Amino acid sequence: MSENVTSAGLRDALSVGLIEALLGRRSRRFFMGAEIPDGVFAFKSRHDPVPLGELEKLCVVAACGGNTGWHNMIYRGQRYAPHLSNYAAAAGGRTFPSAAGFHTSKTFFTDDEGVYVLDARDAPAVEADEEDATRLEAVVTHLKSRVRKLQDGRLRVPHEVPYTEPHNTWVANHPGTLLVIPIADLAQHVLLNICYMLQNGLVLYDDLNRRAVPGIEQFADIVGVNNVWPITFVDQVSLSETSVELGTSCYAGTLMLQAMGLGGWMFNGIDLFALLGASGDPQVPGLGFRYDTDDRWPYPNPTGLEGVMEGFCPPHYPDMRSAVEAVCQRKFGPGGPFHPDTPGPWKDSRRVRSAAQVHSERFRQCVAHQAQYIFETFGKFPATVPSIFTMMYLQAHHLDPDFYDEFYRPGAYLQTHAAHMDRWH
Repeated sequence: MSENVTSAGLRDALSVGLIEALLGRRSRRFFMGAEIPDGVFAFKSRHDPVPLGELEKLCVVAACGGNTGWHNMIYRGQRYAPHLSNYAAAAGGRTFPSAAGFHTSKTFFTDDEGVYVLDARDAPAVEADEEDATRLEAVVTHLKSRVRKLQDGRLRVPHEVPYTEPHNTWVANHPGTLLVIPIADLAQHVLLNICYMLQNGLVLYDDLNRRAVPGIEQFADIVGVNNVWPITFVDQVSLSETSVELGTSCYAGTLMLQAMGLGGWMFNGIDLFALLGASGDPQVPGLGFRYDTDDRWPYPNPTGLEGVMEGFCPPHYPDMRSAVEAVCQRKFGPGGPFHPDTPGPWKDSRRVRSAAQVHSERFRQCVAHQAQYIFETFGKFPATVPSIFTMMYLQAHHLDPDFYDEFYRPGAYLQTHAAHMDRWH
């Protein structure tokens, strides 16, 4: 890896400044091998598609989902001070933020050779020197060890309506391109938010059926049962938080594209249900996530991909109490953010990680009671949003400068784009 990491192209990328990448960020869609058949931008590339090399792929995927160190934690919560705030579910930090350190997402990607998952969600921190090239080498090497191939060949989602938006049929997920797909476990995120609520003196209220959660009064000894947030509000907040997580993952990738001189853009113009595997058409299997349908729901509900990314809800757990225990194991078990033996960035990591309260049996019962009510009432968990969710994708490809030279004034792409093929290939 060392010989590759010190290649001319990567040395160039390491020298690109943040301001240059920010101001130079653009959606650059036209790639080598592309064609726009008509209209004011009608153009056919004179090149064949050129797939990204292994190092190029790993750098882009690392930017979107790599583990970059230890999570710094939230230091204090007024309601339970002086105990350490114990919201987080992951000990490692990644290239993008996550609400309260929940980090429920995993990074999938596809190219001409296959479909892959990067599982860095609960990965330990990457230890490396402070020098940029050494740190990037460590991140990329670590990432490579956590990539798993799921399918041969490119992800099967047709370049046609209704699976792909009309303005993306000519460009998205075509030969030679890399498509990065961050996916959130929204079921787990909502479960963590119910924990967060209880930690802050709140319980759910079923605003759709206009009633309190039946039996919630039995927990009046640990929470004010009339201090409530509506189910629909919690679902909407959770959906928004995971959307930010997925979007910032892709945005980190777009900055890497500028530094590397790759074309591409972040977008949501592929149907998320078809992409996950819930198209209903066996010829469009997507990622193959399991899903259910119900007359009460406006759309299919993907719940997980067995052995790869299983949502924290039935059928992947027998009931919501089991899912609550899995959340607590992730938080407080070995490798978790609040396990005393998990390393960290502090001078005395054991003391820091031991300062958080472990969720009591009574706490777990209250969370599970509310979650099970949702599942039994609405037939799924969460109530009004998908269990598994994706929204934003990043495509990376080799830019065709001929198109931009034909239609744009000078400055349509950066020097890194102009030099990319010479420096990387």
